[in-house]
Amino acid sequence: MKKSGAQILVEGLLREKVEVVFGFPGGVLLDIYDQLFDAPIRHILTRHEQGAAHAADGYARATGKVGVCIATSGPGATNLVTGIATAHMDCVPIVAITGQVPTALIGGDAFQEADIVGITRPITKHSYLVKNVEDLPRIIMEAFHIARTGKPGPVLIDIPKDVSKNATVPKWPDKVEMRGYNPVLKGNRAQIAKAIDAILASHRPLIYAGGGVIISGAEREMITLAETYHIPVTCTLLGLGGFPGDNPLFLGMLGMHGTYAANMATSECDMLLAIGARFDDRVTGKIAEFAPHAKIIHIDIDPASISKNVEVDIPIVGDAKNVLGDMLDMMRKKEHLPDRFREKWIEQVSMWKDEHPVHYEQEHDGEIKPQYVVEKLYEMTKGDAVITTEVGQNQMWTAQFYKFHQPRSILSSGGLGTMGYGLPAAIGAQIGCPGRLVVDIAGDGSIQMNIQELTTAVQNRLPVKVVILNNCFLGMVRQWQELFYDRRYSHTCLISSPDFVKVAEAYGATGLRAEKVSDVEPVLKKGLEAEGVVVMDFRVSREENVYPMVPAGEALKNMILGPQKLDPKKKLKAVF
Repeated sequence: MKKSGAQILVEGLLREKVEVVFGFPGGVLLDIYDQLFDAPIRHILTRHEQGAAHAADGYARATGKVGVCIATSGPGATNLVTGIATAHMDCVPIVAITGQVPTALIGGDAFQEADIVGITRPITKHSYLVKNVEDLPRIIMEAFHIARTGKPGPVLIDIPKDVSKNATVPKWPDKVEMRGYNPVLKGNRAQIAKAIDAILASHRPLIYAGGGVIISGAEREMITLAETYHIPVTCTLLGLGGFPGDNPLFLGMLGMHGTYAANMATSECDMLLAIGARFDDRVTGKIAEFAPHAKIIHIDIDPASISKNVEVDIPIVGDAKNVLGDMLDMMRKKEHLPDRFREKWIEQVSMWKDEHPVHYEQEHDGEIKPQYVVEKLYEMTKGDAVITTEVGQNQMWTAQFYKFHQPRSILSSGGLGTMGYGLPAAIGAQIGCPGRLVVDIAGDGSIQMNIQELTTAVQNRLPVKVVILNNCFLGMVRQWQELFYDRRYSHTCLISSPDFVKVAEAYGATGLRAEKVSDVEPVLKKGLEAEGVVVMDFRVSREENVYPMVPAGEALKNMILGPQKLDPKKKLKAVF
């Protein structure tokens, strides 16, 4: 029986068990949207295509499934680009479907034509321009396979209008076979054996965990390794939740705004086990002084990521869960380390945690400190919420003061640093996790990037909560201007920001405001308990900074802990 390309697309989505699609219709998508009208697939109409891409991303991060977004040709497709790039940088599996002008018009500057395949080629795992309807079944299967396997990421399918209208008898392959695409899932046992020897011989080991731990589902294996062999753990922003935030071995996040303990442990360890991390510049600081005393082991499913930024001593290509599982099996056959073997190292990292914890000073009758809001949110939710963030100071305070105890509980734009990510991502997460509390922690600058998606949440009765840390500044840029540009606040002041309570009410949501310290807990309580979408506007201290901070290009040891700068020449207090 013949089916149109639009019918084949919907059938393909159902075959891939797609439950929800985030999108915005347009002229060249009319045949596809006509089929979606009766399809057993939930369609979420976002108010901007960028919102659709971020919502698909949030859905994918929260559930581990492939997120799907759809947009029309030309500006609709190009509006997806930021969301696709965000997913690409953070290894999020999404399939972006775009409409295209008819094949006969491609290249002729037709109305709403854009070469979206060419535009997105650098920011996707693969991009398809479907030229024949007969190819569509194979392409759909390949797209989802590529998106979810190996190092996950976005795949784009561009479908011209005539292809969606043309009909054929669909032939679905029995399985996906792609020459040249065979991700390595099992680690080389000889390399794993070398890594084991290095781990067991080390006196000052450290685990550096990235988002790959969560993507692969390797958190239990990592916890077992750390607790059995007394190895402290630090995580990247995207790795948070991969190791319990209240575990005594957890040092917090490392890097530019990492904890003192995490950065010092990285600088002084003699063995660094990197799992599913990419050694980006925000983590390493000055590369020449990154983990200078350590033998570095790197586990990653992407061979191109190994030794890309930092040369490693023992590379292991493979899925983190498989590699750590094999590593634990092989280690169990060796003699167990005595508890006292790393006693001094554990004592040292504990000392660093105690001496310089992340902290702030909240006066009872003073301005609201943003850290206080995040900390109270954590206490009131008991860490059992899905937290999305925008980008900037709000993102870093969340990473520092909200303890994440389980994977897929923080959704944040790490690699690209996309303002406007948090609200649409929260919508995607709420749809993927309907029984959980979802909170977007935002800045007053970032929230306005995609604030129109409040309507999407209200229309779909999604009880997303938004916590705005409102300092009337583009906070992180202002912080850099204060510290490195003599407080010349060039175009970072947002005094003319709207009344967010009224904005929330205009969109049909509940709006609340806290202007003094005593308002914080009541507003949080009321907002979290209220039905539907709630926007909570916290008027916080305007010039509060995120500390610690490692200036760009400096070694991790050279942290600004507050008003005083740590002297890098000062002899370290150590017990080893």
